Amino acid sequence: MSNVNALLKGRTLEVINGIYLERSDKAEPFLEEYLRALVSRLPQFSSRTKKLRNWVAQVNALEAEMLPLDAAGLVASLKASCFAMRRQGFDDNLLARAFAAVREASKRTLGMRHHDVQLIGGWTLLQGILAEMETGEGKTLVATLAACTAAAAGATVHVVTVNDYLAERDAKQNSPLYEFFNLTVGIVGQGMSPADRRAQYARDIVYVSNKEIVFDYLKDRIAASDATSAHYRLRRLYRSQQQPESLLRGLHVAIVDEADSVLIDEARTPLIISETQPDEHGGALYKTAIERARLMVRGDHFEVTAQRDISINKQGEHHMRELTADLPGVWSSTLWRHELMQQALTALWCFHRDQHYIVADNKIQIVDEFSGRVMPDRSWERGLHQMIEAKEDCEITGQRSTLARITYQRFFRRYLLLCGMTGTAAEVAPELRRVYDMEVFKIPTHRPSQQVRLKNRCWLTSDERWEAVAERAIELSRQGRAVLIGTRSVEASEQLSARLAARNIEHAVLNARQDGQEAVIVARAGEPGRISVATNMAGRGTDIRLADEVAKNGGLHVILTEFHESARIDRQLFGRCARQGKPGSVEAMVSLEDDLFKRYASTMLIGMRAIAMRRGTVSSHLLNLLVGYAQRIAEFQNSRIRLSTLKQDRKLQAKLAFSGTPI
Repeated sequence: MSNVNALLKGRTLEVINGIYLERSDKAEPFLEEYLRALVSRLPQFSSRTKKLRNWVAQVNALEAEMLPLDAAGLVASLKASCFAMRRQGFDDNLLARAFAAVREASKRTLGMRHHDVQLIGGWTLLQGILAEMETGEGKTLVATLAACTAAAAGATVHVVTVNDYLAERDAKQNSPLYEFFNLTVGIVGQGMSPADRRAQYARDIVYVSNKEIVFDYLKDRIAASDATSAHYRLRRLYRSQQQPESLLRGLHVAIVDEADSVLIDEARTPLIISETQPDEHGGALYKTAIERARLMVRGDHFEVTAQRDISINKQGEHHMRELTADLPGVWSSTLWRHELMQQALTALWCFHRDQHYIVADNKIQIVDEFSGRVMPDRSWERGLHQMIEAKEDCEITGQRSTLARITYQRFFRRYLLLCGMTGTAAEVAPELRRVYDMEVFKIPTHRPSQQVRLKNRCWLTSDERWEAVAERAIELSRQGRAVLIGTRSVEASEQLSARLAARNIEHAVLNARQDGQEAVIVARAGEPGRISVATNMAGRGTDIRLADEVAKNGGLHVILTEFHESARIDRQLFGRCARQGKPGSVEAMVSLEDDLFKRYASTMLIGMRAIAMRRGTVSSHLLNLLVGYAQRIAEFQNSRIRLSTLKQDRKLQAKLAFSGTPI
């Protein structure tokens, strides 16, 4: 383990040795975090750029030395450089030799040579910096430079992706390179047994999604706790009578792909391991709450806030007492009555089928709003999940009790070396520096972008928008181009699909219901005339390879049908086209009935709608103002929620630790 510490020479770390090596996670003074955020706003200095140009030239000069080496010679070269790193850390001279060896091996095994900008990206990662690289610049290949080097130097490397599909795809794609250097590769995904997970984590380089690794870490924390009730509950989770061994080997190096999504967007909610317990009240309680909540009137009795919270007014409290006056038991308690009715109203008004969840096999399955994917075995807290089950007339499951919890912020801060890559980080650079002490460095593009950005267009109603989108997609497909249409929900994707089907237009749909067909749908998305309708599942990490005919006809055309709360997510969708200097175009086709405008710019929306009805159209200029305002408000509110979540988690840390609940 001392070898791993030596790799991080020059970095001030307080390392703890509990069940394995990880960084101490102590709360820092507020002023220190705030000052870090201010520093992140300063411009990047040219001295680093000049230094990196000289360093890249050094790597390129070593290429001639690596070219005549046989396989054993390249392996020996990397091993020698990385062995020296155990004493000297990630020294630039040693990194140059290591990267030169990895680049040559990549040419031989993968048929891909790292470009100069990708070398810079690899260097950036091993400095604990977040590399901002435009979409399509080959971040998957960049990760191999840092992963090979760190793993060969003795560190356990976790390449963290946003979903299981990307973890498996990237691991299999890069395996020949890792195996060339005798490095073992692991893949961890949903549904694996503890024994299989342990075997995969035992390997040198492990590809895993963010949710899987956090939950596995929490299981290790529970297992390592002393003889507490949580400890014995975990034994039942593992279905074993013996204390399980640790799943992970330590938190040494994390390379986070799509880092802004993992570290920022998904950091609003803590991750919790819980167990199902019998509900003494039974399913009738939740069904009754849903029935009575349907009798309450929005505006008269309650309001729904932009944050999807229910606010019950005095008239609503009085109406609740009247609605439940004939009910026995817990309904006579003011606190219980308020809690049950508020959760029932939340289920009815704030969580919608085919948007926030789907119903499959008579069970509620949560859909991740950022990735568009189903999250099996996940549930909402405080009875909300049971309320939604009652709302959809599904089998009512038992209540969940917390065994352990942690936020993404606190988990990833525990890595000895945390780094990442994304195409969209500049907007959240202050928060990344404040929370994770991670600098953002923008990497230049390998080739100039040829993406054509068409004007945003807007319609008064959602129906008008969907008609226009369908016609636009058909028009472009008949020109021999490939078309990718991005929607925000399962419901929207299927609504558009129905309109295309009514016109007998062949197309593919990729949403939470078709996640098993993802690889096939993505593989064909670049064919001539192909129309693909997708939720956020196709918004990140998806590389749509174009047929030659499509490239000649103008490339892939991306249509965004609804702006997201973060402009970064919109840019990720647009980044599916015009990659690596290839042609492509993008446009937004939205409506004034979209959720973003109603939730975050309702006052401005009234004026916009009045102007649009008078003119018969929404001008591109006014639409841009509306979108910019709504997204700024949404980003500000989401940032406050994330910081509030982190503060609350820190307060709970001491309480849960005292009670014996691991964190």
